[in-house]
Amino acid sequence: SKASVILYERPIKFEEVDAANIVFFARFLGYAHEAMEHFFSVLEGGYAGLIVARRIGLPAVHVEMKFSAPVRYGDALRIETTAARVGSRSATLRYRMIRASDGALSAEVTHTVVTTDLVALRSCAMPDDVRATFLAHLQPDS
Repeated sequence: SKASVILYERPIKFEEVDAANIVFFARFLGYAHEAMEHFFSVLEGGYAGLIVARRIGLPAVHVEMKFSAPVRYGDALRIETTAARVGSRSATLRYRMIRASDGALSAEVTHTVVTTDLVALRSCAMPDDVRATFLAHLQPDS
């Protein structure tokens, strides 16, 4: 059975488009991070609790982006988030960013993160609740 997909929808803001009235490519990384924060909203205290209270971070170590359709001001992105891989200290998230107006795939982002002790700034063992969240949404073959 397919693992569940976490859905996050956000409108495109005026400030996010360039002179061509399309979303500037670098903004998609920000959208990916917003979707990741939403992905971890199931944790006690959410993503902020992980970072601020527990001092565990998930910094990016590798990102790949592929673009297939522009998004404009006045539209919205529907972001489908899944886990593509879960290791002992790292994991890869996959984001499918869909243009809400017509369902076209706008961008795909894969984002590898490493569980990090934010005090020591060193990788650390992945907390059980973080691992469980990744595993609940693992779709390695898609």
